[in-house]
Amino acid sequence: MTSDKLKQYIALFGGLLSAILLFLQSLGIDLTWFTDDTINAFVEVLLNAVPFILVIYGVYKNTYIVTKKAKEQEKALKEEGLK
Repeated sequence: MTSDKLKQYIALFGGLLSAILLFLQSLGIDLTWFTDDTINAFVEVLLNAVPFILVIYGVYKNTYIVTKKAKEQEKALKEEGLK
């Protein structure tokens, strides 16, 4: 999944929340904490948090100090002269 697709999914989720907001307003239900501004803020948080989480996961998966299996793999790479 590319970052562009991820942004599209997050925007789709924000649009869904906006549609829910309009539906609730049409029924006369007014939630003071559920507004266009809070939806936009939530979408911005997702746009910034999701890539951060993906980077942290990438760093975790590409280090040789976290798990026992990774340490063994690093040792094998060093023995074969690949690291």
